[in-house]
Parts: sequence; C-alpha cells; structure tokens
Amino acid sequence: MAVNDIVNLSRSQFAMTAIFHILWPILTISLSAFLVLVEALWVRTRNLLYYRHARFWAKLLVLNFVVGVVSGIPMEFQFGTNWAGFSRYAGEFVGNILGFEGTMAFMLEAGFIGVMLYGWGRVPRGVHLFATSMVAFGSSLSAFWIMVANSWMQTPAGVTVVNGRLVVTDYMAAIFNPDMVWGVAHMWVGAMETGAFVIAGISAFYLYRRRHAEFFLRSFKLALMALLVIAPLQIWLGDSSGFDVFHNQPAKGAAIEGYWHTNPPGTGAGWALLAWPDQTQQKNDWALELPNMLSVLGTHSLTGQVTGLADIPRADQPPMVPLLFYAFRVMAGIGVWFMALAFWSAWIWRKTRGSLNSMLQQRKLLLAWVLSIPLPYIAIESGWVVREVGRQPWVVYGMLRTRDAATLLPAGTVAASMTMFAVFYAVLVTTFAVFAYKWLKQGPDLTALPPEFSAPLKLKLG
Repeated sequence: MAVNDIVNLSRSQFAMTAIFHILWPILTISLSAFLVLVEALWVRTRNLLYYRHARFWAKLLVLNFVVGVVSGIPMEFQFGTNWAGFSRYAGEFVGNILGFEGTMAFMLEAGFIGVMLYGWGRVPRGVHLFATSMVAFGSSLSAFWIMVANSWMQTPAGVTVVNGRLVVTDYMAAIFNPDMVWGVAHMWVGAMETGAFVIAGISAFYLYRRRHAEFFLRSFKLALMALLVIAPLQIWLGDSSGFDVFHNQPAKGAAIEGYWHTNPPGTGAGWALLAWPDQTQQKNDWALELPNMLSVLGTHSLTGQVTGLADIPRADQPPMVPLLFYAFRVMAGIGVWFMALAFWSAWIWRKTRGSLNSMLQQRKLLLAWVLSIPLPYIAIESGWVVREVGRQPWVVYGMLRTRDAATLLPAGTVAASMTMFAVFYAVLVTTFAVFAYKWLKQGPDLTALPPEFSAPLKLKLG
C-alpha cells in the first residue's frame, strides 16, 4: 500500500476517535457550569426546586463524564502509535501541554466529582458548592489546555527547529499563539451553547409532554436566559475567528469559502453563498455570489484583498474543498438558527409573561427546541472538520507536513485497531443511550429533600 494511503488510514482513525470523543466533554463543560448555577441558587434561596435540579441534572453529567473519559484514552495513545513523527518533532511543547491538562485539569475535575456526587449531607453546603465549582473549573481548564495545543498547531509560535526537532524558546509566546484567544473562546462558548440547548431541549420535551411542567419551566428559563447572551456572542466570535483565519491561514480561508482567484487591488471579493468547488479545475462549477461580501468577511473592508486558492501551490492546498465549504455553512447556519430560536422564545416569554399554561400552549415552539437538541453537536463536529481538515496538509501549520508526522504502520494493523475502536465506541454509545433513556423516563424526584434535613422545608415557587 502507498505511503499516502497508510497516512490517510491513520488520519481516518484519529478523525473517528476525535469525532466521537468531542461529543462528551462539550456537555461536561456546560452542564457542570449549570450545576454550579442551580446549586448556588439553592444555597442562596433554599428553594427546593434548585436542589432537585442539581440532583437531576447531575445524573446526566455523570453519564456524560464517564463516556468522555473512556473515549478519550485511545486518542492520546495514537500520538505514540500512529503519530510518532509528530511526537518526536513537537513533543517538547505539545507533550507538556497535554501533561498540564492531565495533572492540572483532569485530576481536579475527577478528584472533586466524587464529593459533588456523594457529599450531600456529608460536607457543609458551602463545601459541596465549592466541589461542584471545582468540577466546572477543571472541565473548562481541560478545554483550555487542549485548545492551547491545537491552536499552537494552527499558528505555531515561540519555537525554533534544532536538529529536526522543535525547541521551545518562549513558552508564553507558544501558549498565547495568534490563534489561541479566538480558538479557546469560540470552543468554550460553543460548549456552553451546546449545554444550554440540551438543557432547554430536554426541558421543552417534558413541557411538550406536560410532565413535571413547573420543574422544567424553571430550567428552560435559565437556559434561555443564558442563550440570549451566548448565541449572539458565538456568532461574533465565529466572525472574529474567521477574520483571523484569513490573516494567518489564507489557504484554509480560501478553501472554506470556495474562493479561487485573488481579487485585484481596489475591487471587492465576491462571497459564494452556495457553490460547488472543483479542486481539479481550480474553480467553482457554479456559484451563487454576493458582490464584495468576502472582502467584508475576510478583511472587514469592501475592497480588501483575499488570497485565492488557485494562487497557492497545490501541495499546500487543503484537501476535500467541498467538504470544508459546506461544513462551514452548516456550522454558521446552525448558529444563526440558534440565535433566531432564542429570540423567538424570549419574545413569546415576554408576551405570555412566562405563564406556565401559556407556555404549554406553544407546541410548535417547544417542538422546535426538542428537534434542535442534536444541532449543537452537528455544529461542533462541522466546526472541527473545518478546523482540522482546513489545516491540512500540515500537522503543525507551515512546519510539519502530515505525511512526515505519521508512523508507517502496516495497513492491516491500523485497520484492525480502527475496527476495534469502532466496536468499542458502539458499545459505549449504546450503553449511554440505555442509561440516558432510563434517566429521561424516570424524570426528577420531586420529593427529594436535602440529606441534612429531616423535616420538609417550605417549597418556594417564586
């Protein structure tokens, strides 16, 4: 088998494991933050609804956390098995960063999650809230370090090459590389958006079914309030991140927009709303364009110059341009839908003054939320396709090509391990689905009392 075929097989295996694994930490990040919110409201107001929310949603967090931990292990092993060239070349920095993630973030998260789950009635309320906060902080810190490593691979900085290996000359410059701020912010807010939509969507499901309506109207309201800020913020971060891509990775920027020929000075670059890019012919077979709009998006100027993909050597062009083109549009389209749905819901909420009976009558709105539950995951996966495929043919952009980073393993070995991982992941997702179904079917325990109290507290509904 040709070298490129072996490399592509290892790429496919890593893509499969990454696509599956990323589904879980994004919800852990956001759901743990939501638990901090509802537990803090419980400590402050002593409203039993907030305590019961904390106990109910914590079950989903545990299911999600367990699958995330187990599914992430194969990814890190691949750096040594399938990507030894990358590990030798960039290990001094990337290895350290992944070590920081494990010792600083994961251990913090894993250490306190036991207190969060089993500490009710065994530790003071303030200590329990602190433990929940540490779980949330650890999950966000984990995302920070992972995104630092990935952002550095997109825009390497603070290193020099010595005897064919990277040596870190400035750790701060490497950590705070050009892509880091936008990469970390866009991913973290995307995770928060995912969790808010999952919480709102599950709450809308119960409201649609008219089960535990008072309970789930509260979680729906909290998620909606968060999304009114998060949804437009994420669109702004996406625009700013895209602007940064055109500056630091012009080949990726041209590929995701299907833009082939650099516009002459003084003229604007047209933006293809829809098109079919043909990389072989270095043109679009057809396109629906808006004049000057790509210059606005890529340079924030009506006549800003945007580098065309045909003006970049083919050896440096990303592969699968149609995939990049449409993955980006799926991600962006979902983001716009999220903002529209959030503001539509806020308008209905204000119109009905949040009345429970009135909200239960909004069947189409509630159904829209339920059907939107998968969309943040699709948007996240599409964004990672754009980010990772768009970086090709480089593992470390402009410094180490993918073919030089891969271990040339026998194709049968890679195929066998890939099959094993696929079966393993199928078992994991099936197990998760079974337990999640039981969790949804059972619903919240509306009789639960805090363990430290033997007598019922007054139930505050306001």
